[in-house]
Amino acid sequence: MANGERSPVLYCKSYEGDVRRFALLQESVARFNREGLKFYLSVPARDRALFASVVDRDTVTLIDDEEIVRANPRAGLERYALWPGGLSQQAVKSEFWRLIDCDSYVCLDSDCIFLKDFGGSDFLHEVGQPYTVMHDARDFLQLAASKGKEKVRRDFLESSRRMKERFGRNGPDYDFGPVPVVWSPRVWRDLDERLLAPKGMTLWDAIEQEPSEFRWYGETLLKFGSISLHPIGPLFRCYHYDWQWHALRAAGETEEIVTRHFLGVVYQSNWYDSLDAGTKVKPLPSRLLRRFKRWLARLG
Repeated sequence: MANGERSPVLYCKSYEGDVRRFALLQESVARFNREGLKFYLSVPARDRALFASVVDRDTVTLIDDEEIVRANPRAGLERYALWPGGLSQQAVKSEFWRLIDCDSYVCLDSDCIFLKDFGGSDFLHEVGQPYTVMHDARDFLQLAASKGKEKVRRDFLESSRRMKERFGRNGPDYDFGPVPVVWSPRVWRDLDERLLAPKGMTLWDAIEQEPSEFRWYGETLLKFGSISLHPIGPLFRCYHYDWQWHALRAAGETEEIVTRHFLGVVYQSNWYDSLDAGTKVKPLPSRLLRRFKRWLARLG
């Protein structure tokens, strides 16, 4: 890559309830990863055996969440063990770079699905620096308003206000997500060493106080200029809510149209629960994989 930057690596943090979602993500990566970007998956140690039965070891490196947590001597496993998964996963994803040597990483969730070919240039600017997902979320907020979902807008603006106050920034309210996002260890290091450590805080303290890893990353980049800023809109079409999916489908949005503008889709698990798995889940049925492959085939 330009300026000596290495290609980004792919990283997904998952757990037992998302094993089926991850299997679909894995299938899509295997099909569309045209440059063979390295792909890492982390799960709680207790879930390793379950995922080992699904993971393709030729294309995915499986690691334990606990390995990532231990890579930060100032963190500790106590919080990881006590925190709910929705909170601890933010910290684990944000600390991945401490364990795996990389210049940048594409942070994915299990409910991501690639729909077309991708490579390093989709995530890195031509100068070699990561793109930063950073936009005003105008279309989404406008749609929410048209559906009477005023709480969505209020929550967005309130979260932005609190974080801007923490960083002493005035100006636009940005959305630094959704996944996938491209993160640079330089930004996370600046947050840790230049903002948190002088206050006796860790990233885990930060997430506990303001649970928004996207905003911590984005506001840190804006404050310290850790890397050159190359804003980009969402890489995937993310269906945050069922009402959003239905509204866009009613307006004529199809998978074919999505692939013109996005690399993939996210059907967030907070509403799309047909792939939820319990603790006794067996490996993903081959018929589900075949169904997904046929669906991808229809996209060309």
